[in-house]
Amino acid sequence: MWVYEKKLQYPVRVSTCNPKLAKYLIEQYGGADGELAAALRYLNQRYSIPDKVIGLLTDIGTEEFAHLEMIATMVYKLTKDAAPDQMKAAGLGAHYANHDNALFYNNAAGAPWTASYIQAKGDPIADLYEDIAAEEKARATYQWIINMSDDPDLNDGLRFLREREIIHSQRFREAVEILKEERDKKKFF
Repeated sequence: MWVYEKKLQYPVRVSTCNPKLAKYLIEQYGGADGELAAALRYLNQRYSIPDKVIGLLTDIGTEEFAHLEMIATMVYKLTKDAAPDQMKAAGLGAHYANHDNALFYNNAAGAPWTASYIQAKGDPIADLYEDIAAEEKARATYQWIINMSDDPDLNDGLRFLREREIIHSQRFREAVEILKEERDKKKFF
């Protein structure tokens, strides 16, 4: 179904070791509005949505996995040379005690990822509005991380991800309009 190219969707560069920034960025790895939750949400919702927008959910859900890979690379690069005392000073002491520098699906506060992050109402328009909200929350989180970062190399990749969230939100908005037209023609609901 998919073809995997062994390269990131966009280059990931990091200027310096920065576990504190990694702690914030982990929100987009295992948080409620992060890339894993988005990918699983969209690929799950596609089974209960009209044919006209199934491809959109498949495409965006798959792209979210590419974003997850970028976030993982960023976090890895930000922590790979960190000493235990740096991890502790960054608020990642408990993470280090449990996982060393390995990635783990949790949010920035350390709460583990949960399937309750994935929403699926079964009403296509309601689900798409949920998706729009998720994309806008992810966009905002990327902006806030950029605001806290002084790493121009990392910020380049974060800006790419932020812009993709905007595009996804726009595509979901277009899909809502398509489905509203279909609903008004009484083709479903």
